[in-house]
Amino acid sequence: MTAEYFARRKFLEDYRQIRHAEGRGSDTSDYYRALPSCDPGRGEAAMWAMRAKTYCYFVKHVLKPLTSEAGKPLDVLDLGAGNCWLSHRLSAFGHRTVAVDIFSDERDGLRAARHYPTALCAVEADFDHLPLAAQSFDLVIFNASFHYSIDYLRTLSEVRRCLRPSGSFVILDTPIYRLKEHGTRMVEERHANFLKHYGFRSDALPSIEFLDPATLKLLRHTLRIDWRIRKPWYGWRWHLRPIQALLKQRRPPSKFWIFIGKFRAS
Repeated sequence: MTAEYFARRKFLEDYRQIRHAEGRGSDTSDYYRALPSCDPGRGEAAMWAMRAKTYCYFVKHVLKPLTSEAGKPLDVLDLGAGNCWLSHRLSAFGHRTVAVDIFSDERDGLRAARHYPTALCAVEADFDHLPLAAQSFDLVIFNASFHYSIDYLRTLSEVRRCLRPSGSFVILDTPIYRLKEHGTRMVEERHANFLKHYGFRSDALPSIEFLDPATLKLLRHTLRIDWRIRKPWYGWRWHLRPIQALLKQRRPPSKFWIFIGKFRAS
């Protein structure tokens, strides 16, 4: 067994402990079938409220135009599918989905798919080694998950292999910072917080955890990607966060934009 195997196992153990401590998941199917809507009394309600806004914007401004352009339901790869809520929603629209995640937990991972009324195709795998045929998908979606990649170039090269020539990929709910140093500070703060609350830093796998303009430029030139960026509106409180951070002399907060990528022909 390799060092990578043990690092991955340690990451999953840490991840499971954190997610369960946060109260993620439920014993009832109604919870999963309602997502991204969530009871406002739950601890993760604010996160799901933001995800719901992202999802509504994505459906209206990205998914529907792509579906209209194709003239048929899409073959969709849901990467970082978690409890498969997005695959469930897309399947209800008639799209054919495959949900992929390395986390198979029954409350917050792939095995939670049992709560949905129709069977979903769920595959346990990591981003960089997808056990899927080449050119199988019209759309690949990173569902609040792209920042878990440990190598963006390798991850997107695997996405390119799985996409059809006319296909696109979408990055949802991954933080972006204007300066890389701000993202690096966020990562250190996050790991320090995990150490304080759980006794470990949760960094067994060295995921990147954010995007910045320089990285997007590198990916564009290296992999010949045409980027389109969409900026959902999350409300005035969210919009004013940079001013509040400046007044409190804190690092600038992240933004959550939607990135739509398309690989140019070689």
